[in-house]
Amino acid sequence: MSSRQATSFGVSFHAKKSKEKDGKLPIYARITVDSKRVELSIKRDVEKGNWDDGKGSVKGSKPEIKALKVHIEEIRRRLFECFDELFKDKRLITAEAIKNKYLYPEDTEYTLLKLFDYHNDQLAHTVEWGTLKNYFTTKKYLELFLKEKFKTNDVFLAEVNYKFLVDLEYFIKVQQPLNESQKCGHNTTMKHMERFKKVLNIALKNEWLKKNPFANFRLSYKKVDRGFLTLEDLAKIEEKVIQGNRLQKIRDLFVFGCYTGISYIDAMNLTTDNLIMGLDGEQWLATNRQKTDEAVRLPLLPKALELIEKYRYHPESIKAGKIFPSITNQRLNIYLKELADLCGVEKRLTFHIARHTFATTVTLTNGVPIESVSKMLGHSSIRTTQIYARVLQDKLSEDMKNLKERLGQKQMEITHRKTGT
Repeated sequence: MSSRQATSFGVSFHAKKSKEKDGKLPIYARITVDSKRVELSIKRDVEKGNWDDGKGSVKGSKPEIKALKVHIEEIRRRLFECFDELFKDKRLITAEAIKNKYLYPEDTEYTLLKLFDYHNDQLAHTVEWGTLKNYFTTKKYLELFLKEKFKTNDVFLAEVNYKFLVDLEYFIKVQQPLNESQKCGHNTTMKHMERFKKVLNIALKNEWLKKNPFANFRLSYKKVDRGFLTLEDLAKIEEKVIQGNRLQKIRDLFVFGCYTGISYIDAMNLTTDNLIMGLDGEQWLATNRQKTDEAVRLPLLPKALELIEKYRYHPESIKAGKIFPSITNQRLNIYLKELADLCGVEKRLTFHIARHTFATTVTLTNGVPIESVSKMLGHSSIRTTQIYARVLQDKLSEDMKNLKERLGQKQMEITHRKTGT
């Protein structure tokens, strides 16, 4: 592991006159690395007259003075040992790192990126790759940050503090993106910081970290108007005559999402076992969201039923034992961009846009109560559904028009009663 090595290092001791109490002064060790220094209380004090400012040591021949002198030299020796150990391990050498290694010798065995690896190994058994890969991306930003900011490949957990978080947040925002064409926006940066916080929580729970660096760090998200398709956009995609099976399958899968609100991974997992007969005698979809394990019970609209019947006996579906042919989310979203261009839809299509379209254009706009929409989306809280909920201008206009008609009708009834006509 490479490291930025210190060019200068020193340890001195001083007694703080500003903290004098009953004629005694507390003694502090001062650790200096490359002109930057930190102080460390040695938990001892000395009579004011027994301290030599010039030598930075105690003076006198009493046994307790000699014992104190030995104690000071032992601390000096141990601090130099901490420096040597950091140097030998090719760790980042700072005054703070030496202090932390002295104070928390066990904590310094745990490093930030090793913690990340530990977290990701544990997570690999419980989440989908789509979630796990986000943690790998956050780790890559951390690696770049450590190399550029600290000239090292790793740091001890004890070195992660509030300033570390502030500097990391700024770094992610200005850093050239890893895989995207644009730099990370505010909300994307916050997602990286949120993942970092979850990883550090493991260290806190295991008592590998004494203080929570996030205690005073506020994760804040800006409200974003989530994309969705209008009925006109959806019609363009549904009615487009497409040559070639590849884009036809992509279009049909996307349209199925628009009429069910199902997520990509849940759509890929659907089998005929998920098709049930409802109490109303109609065909329903019954599944559990893989992301949250929340139950989803959804009466199927005619368009969704049509697409299920079209693909349930498709050779690729039969081979996979699923309703729809399999495709990766990344490839699906690449093809959706091509589909948008072909259909003349000037919006960036992703499969998640289909879910938003179901919530907004297909259901809420057409008067389906938000409580019902929440159940069909598999949300555990209606507050989550409210993120998707939009009331479009034409729906507002229609609602107010109906209200005016009802109010007008009531006014006429009142007038007729008064006049007796």
